[in-house]
Amino acid sequence: MNLQDTFFNWLQMQIVSEARPSDEAAKETQDFFAMMLHEDHGVSDIELVDETDPMKIHISYVREGSKSKMSFDRESAEKLLDDINANPIYNNQ
Repeated sequence: MNLQDTFFNWLQMQIVSEARPSDEAAKETQDFFAMMLHEDHGVSDIELVDETDPMKIHISYVREGSKSKMSFDRESAEKLLDDINANPIYNNQ
């Protein structure tokens, strides 16, 4: 999986985990993507930055000793949480 896709999956799970703190599956999946970022792509020090931007979610990280930033469309990143919240099967949290 390429770096951008791995970050997007991690971000979606970060959003779900934050909104649903008792959802262990979401946390485990987020941890899995964090491990992939670290082991497969050499990424560390992941942080969400500038969370006030209504259109984008920005992530800063360190890779190969350099600080970098990646941005994702907020609506796309939050879609998984919206889908989960819209499905009654998952609303027992």
